Amino acid sequence: MTSDAQAKTIDDLLGIMAALRAPGTGCPWDLEQTFETIAPYTVEEAYEVADAIERRDMEDLKQELGDLLLQVVYHAQMACEARAFDFGDVVDAVATKMVRRHPHVFGDAQVRDAVELDGLWERIKAEEKAERQSDDGPSSVLAGVPRTLPALTRALKLQRKAARVGFDWPDLEPVLDKVREELAELEAALGDTSGSAEARAQVHAEYGDFLFAAANLARHLALDPESALSAANGKFVRRFERIEIMVRDSGRLIEDLDLAQLDQLWNQVKAEEAEAGQAIA
Repeated sequence: MTSDAQAKTIDDLLGIMAALRAPGTGCPWDLEQTFETIAPYTVEEAYEVADAIERRDMEDLKQELGDLLLQVVYHAQMACEARAFDFGDVVDAVATKMVRRHPHVFGDAQVRDAVELDGLWERIKAEEKAERQSDDGPSSVLAGVPRTLPALTRALKLQRKAARVGFDWPDLEPVLDKVREELAELEAALGDTSGSAEARAQVHAEYGDFLFAAANLARHLALDPESALSAANGKFVRRFERIEIMVRDSGRLIEDLDLAQLDQLWNQVKAEEAEAGQAIA
């Protein structure tokens, strides 16, 4: 922990960002940035936080959380310059929201006793959404799912919202049937070998439908498709790197092996992992 004498505060960070964005004396690069140019960095920093958590690297997590906080400060500074809101407004809004969404914690004793926790968060979010609706009429059930989310995560959230109004299968079997149906349609689209733009577009569409159905299967299995795919990525990397070591130790180059030889090594690595109890990880 940083000693009190050395510790910078959030006010220091806000001052640093204001100085970086000060016309005439600030950093030229920082002065050129907009919400749109900074947004990709914000997303990247969130992923780096998640990566540090997955690696259980607390020192790196501290650094990455700081980088993510800087993104919040950056956007708030630009909003302040536009006279839209400032960092204090951001803090006030989220603090007010957390208190409002936890009446079972922050309400008086009578409120705490009356609260039913099941579905409470979603009910309060729905009430907030209703308050924000414009005079143009009610918004879609699917509103509020950011388009910038990773596609599998967005699919999951869209499906969950639709399920709350009854647009969902009651059990797993029809979900599996849908996955099979979409795979069959993808295979049919692949049958068009003309190479035309229309054929490629059809394959693209059918593959997307297949992934959407696969995400829905994950939801019904109570799995996160992003974390499942991430684990599969990690397993692939681990096994492939093991193959590279085996090939190098044999005095060969991996480029010199054909697919049958590589596949044999792949199966050998899988067998080693199964024996060591590592195959699922």
